[in-house]
Amino acid sequence: MGLTICDMSASLDGYVTGPNDSRENPFGDGAVMLHDWLSTAATDEDRAILRESLDSTGAIVMGRTSFEKNEGDGGWAGGGPMGDTPVFVVTHQMPTRAYPPVFTFVTDGVASAIEQAKTAAGDKAVGLFGATVMQQALPLGLVDELHIHVVALVLGGGTPLFGALESAVHLERIDVTVTPAATHMRFRVLR
Repeated sequence: MGLTICDMSASLDGYVTGPNDSRENPFGDGAVMLHDWLSTAATDEDRAILRESLDSTGAIVMGRTSFEKNEGDGGWAGGGPMGDTPVFVVTHQMPTRAYPPVFTFVTDGVASAIEQAKTAAGDKAVGLFGATVMQQALPLGLVDELHIHVVALVLGGGTPLFGALESAVHLERIDVTVTPAATHMRFRVLR
């Protein structure tokens, strides 16, 4: 089975959204540039990092909040965040309406969602989308690597990447790539 990887863009002060994030304002105030390295500011190096991530991901685990904030007006009509890649949504409540079959809603916790995603992904990686899912999985020893893309931006508030962690997590740096758009860091979680 593949690795479980949290792959997130963050501000220099550690936020993955700005203040006042919502479905109408999914990045929060002032934070839209957190993802510029994916498109408008992308260099060939940025595009290669993104391509490697997309090619190596076989399933996604995301929280209900991330699912709903990124749903958009089409209601995921075009598939999931990565087309037909299976997505396991951690939630307390099953949705009342139908969604494309790429989505599986998991009500028995993040560990179950990651286990199901690993089965679906086979030898490919499971990507964790959203800070809350990562904050639940990391203390349980379910995260193998962190891929953090730090953007030269200080938000001063919003959703902290590591806000809910209650104990130290030891990491080994395995790669750093600096581009004009972001500093891309990869860490192995030590157990």
